[in-house]
Amino acid sequence: MISISDLAANRIKELRSKEGLTEEFNIRVAVEGGGCSGLMYNLDFAAEPQANDMIFEDKGVKVMVDKKSILYLAGTELDFSDGLNGKGFQFKNPNASRTCGCGESFSI
Repeated sequence: MISISDLAANRIKELRSKEGLTEEFNIRVAVEGGGCSGLMYNLDFAAEPQANDMIFEDKGVKVMVDKKSILYLAGTELDFSDGLNGKGFQFKNPNASRTCGCGESFSI
């Protein structure tokens, strides 16, 4: 399961509204090869789940994750920070053994 902090849920709802998307659009989270640590996160809006997606809901936000990515993301919290030391979505992933300085890539 993937959980979402209150700040992240609010920011997702703001972005969806700002982009003129309806509530049918959910967040898709995926893990792809790349980045300086070997794996990187991909976060986007999508209206329809894919055939192999798992769907989680937390704080009124649905999150779609493909079955391959959930192996890397189980137990992860999606957070948001707008502080001086970093702005944007952050993944608090208990499975990551190493992350890069920017927090956008990780390794297991």
